[in-house]
Amino acid sequence: MFNDKAILITGGTGSFGRLYVQTLLERYRPRRVVVYSRDELKQFEMQQEFNSPVMRYFIGDVRDGPRLKQAMKGIDYVIHAAALKQVPAAEYNPMECIKTNVHGAENVINAALECEVEKVIALSTDKAANPVNLYGATKLASDKLFVAANNITGGSKTRFAVVRYGNVVGSRGSVVPFFKKLLAEGAAELPITDPRMTRFWITLQQGVDFVLKNFERMWGGELFVPKIPSARITDLAESLAPGLPTRIVGIRPGEKLHEIMCPRDDSHLTLEFHDHYVIRPTITFTYKVDYELNALGERGVPVAEGFEYNSGTNPHFLTVEQLRELDREKASAARAGAARELSPA
Repeated sequence: MFNDKAILITGGTGSFGRLYVQTLLERYRPRRVVVYSRDELKQFEMQQEFNSPVMRYFIGDVRDGPRLKQAMKGIDYVIHAAALKQVPAAEYNPMECIKTNVHGAENVINAALECEVEKVIALSTDKAANPVNLYGATKLASDKLFVAANNITGGSKTRFAVVRYGNVVGSRGSVVPFFKKLLAEGAAELPITDPRMTRFWITLQQGVDFVLKNFERMWGGELFVPKIPSARITDLAESLAPGLPTRIVGIRPGEKLHEIMCPRDDSHLTLEFHDHYVIRPTITFTYKVDYELNALGERGVPVAEGFEYNSGTNPHFLTVEQLRELDREKASAARAGAARELSPA
């Protein structure tokens, strides 16, 4: 569905955006791919790797509505990946987080409507479900904005949906690079917040593929959640440093023991499909949608009352060896990316 289409990715120089661009170029023949971000150095570096004639690089911030509208002219599909994501930074700089994650979401919506973009998918996070930190709260607000945007489209063809998933294996700022840095410095132990802690775990490629597929599935108004495994923080430490002692340091401000992607309070809205869940909108739109049958013909069924998709009660946990294999796969992919970047154009 992406052949001969124009696609724009906000925050496109991030880890998700880079792999999304790579996947688009490998699998499809897009007419134009626009990377929209505020970091000129990352854009320069990305241009060395992705210099196809269809590529366009726009310097801009999602806080800048007029610039977004310029960038979205002639665009068919938008992936909104730009966000301030660091939990402690958001707690210390709340207004900056709100400006990017909430006001930026509003700007993306307004630009998409004005430019008559066909479909928009916004990336969310498990921290937006029953949030206990500002980052999660701003992403919950963003999710609500994108869902409700389907009710203000008027005669426009634009449709909006949200994708929510958990921790990305080895993403920047996550625990895996942190543990590896400590090990490289010769650490005699690894700091563990709480031995009971669990997290949902997804690879970057799985996240990209899920978003691609949901452009085909969506009617507008859905919040898509993939079925993915959980991981215990203790198993993660063991996978990286077998037998190394750990030290309990306690949960940081804004952290949870377990993450939730489908809250219990939304169980009456939640549908289960073979490999994902859909949380239906709480509001009705001017157009009628049967969310139990998506645009690909896949059928979902309502979950039981009180259902909650929780990383601590998830039936699928990664083993220590599976975590090691994921880390090896990520390292191999990183080496392949470095080789592409160094190869002559």
